[in-house]
Amino acid sequence: MLRRPHKSILSIPALGTRYGNLQVSSIRRYAAQLPPRIVIKKDEIEESFLKGSGPGGQKINKTSSAVQLKHLATGMVVKSQATRSRSQNRSIARRLLADKLEEAEKGPESRTALKEEIKRKKKASKSKKARRKYRTQDDSNKEAERAEQQLDVSTNEKIF
Repeated sequence: MLRRPHKSILSIPALGTRYGNLQVSSIRRYAAQLPPRIVIKKDEIEESFLKGSGPGGQKINKTSSAVQLKHLATGMVVKSQATRSRSQNRSIARRLLADKLEEAEKGPESRTALKEEIKRKKKASKSKKARRKYRTQDDSNKEAERAEQQLDVSTNEKIF
């Protein structure tokens, strides 16, 4: 069983401790950079509940738990049936619609675009570190092979 670190350890940003699957210091760092989400008013959207489809069996197909939101001003439509709960699907659909509207409005300066940029930078940094690590190992292996070949050549010359 994994234990949660003490609160005093979590409050120190320099440590960058891991909590669950997330790096605490990186959460604080990137949360400050992201702009706030767009708030959509209830009168700007049309909400409808549909019967679900796909895997999940009879329960999904019988109940109207899937949520479809239509933004009246732009005509954008978002559908969510991620869970069997109508209220959870509603909040997921609202978040998706807000992200979609923000991306259409702000383009590369939107919250989702900034998140993708952060992910891309992290991935590039990881791959750069891996290349650097294995390059030093490869270099030392090549040097060892060269030294071994030189020894073989010099011993062969002494024999002949």
